[in-house]
Amino acid sequence: MENVTTLTPLKQPIVFELEGFHVPLGQGSLLFFLALLNYMVVLLGNGVVVGVIIFDKALHRPMFVMVGNLAVCDLLGGTAVLIRLMIYFLTGQKRIFYVSAIAQAFSVHTYGVAVQTILAAMAYDRYLAVCEPLRYNAVMTSARLVFSCVLAWLVALLCIGVLFALNVGTPLCGTTIKHVYCSNRSILRLACGPTPINNVYGLCMTWSLSTGTFLIIAFSYIRILHACIKQGRSDNSIRTKAFQTCASHLIVYILYQIASVIIIVSYRIPSVSQNIKKFFSILFIIVPPSINPVIYGLLTKQLRTSIIKQFTTRVTPKQSVRQSQRVR
Repeated sequence: MENVTTLTPLKQPIVFELEGFHVPLGQGSLLFFLALLNYMVVLLGNGVVVGVIIFDKALHRPMFVMVGNLAVCDLLGGTAVLIRLMIYFLTGQKRIFYVSAIAQAFSVHTYGVAVQTILAAMAYDRYLAVCEPLRYNAVMTSARLVFSCVLAWLVALLCIGVLFALNVGTPLCGTTIKHVYCSNRSILRLACGPTPINNVYGLCMTWSLSTGTFLIIAFSYIRILHACIKQGRSDNSIRTKAFQTCASHLIVYILYQIASVIIIVSYRIPSVSQNIKKFFSILFIIVPPSINPVIYGLLTKQLRTSIIKQFTTRVTPKQSVRQSQRVR
């Protein structure tokens, strides 16, 4: 068994030690700056998207409400990992208390599941918008929109809640977490004995969620593709509408999948250094939350227009006031 340092179960308060990255001497400040820059991009990009969607009533539509939920999810994942990473790079602090470790692990796992459920809900919404345009407003009512968003978060919270509830009372005999951040698996490796129930539930939950969300997204895009081929022959605007409404969502989903594949492949190659493997393991947390706001801003015309409008209407009045004061 990995990382078992004593046969005597530890007692609270338990303090873990994160193995983290191997940071060369004198490089901590540079890595801190890069992590800080990444976090500022995550905060600014997703914060702007959420703020614009909240304040612009024209964006109070299903597609943009779900984009806002995805932005909140990205903020959760980025905050859970990057803040701790910045502290480590700046101070070299590896110690983390048990409660903080569980909170970080819970946030990271919730982020990973919520991303999938929200993207599945978005795919179904795009299917209705493209394939059932005449029935869309009748089907995707405000009540059903709220239900879809709540369900996406509820599934994530319940699945992860049960996962961590199974860990309560599990005796731990080690303190060194061999990872960059705390996760359910890395904490269970410190258990004094086997944890078969936790392992089986974790595998079943991961497989069920991944397969279920993939099937929903695949079904939605197969139907959208069929509608584009069938109706696009006589009306090119159908294809244009499908591209405008689905391109950003599809790119974001593929981005998450690529990040996940890179993690799996890197751990199957023995020659890859531990630092590289650890960096790849946080790709799905640091890259998509940074790029998603850019993707939606560039490919979604309404959102891009609204962002420009919000900033210009706030800057222009200030400039006009200053100019009037100078004239006086």
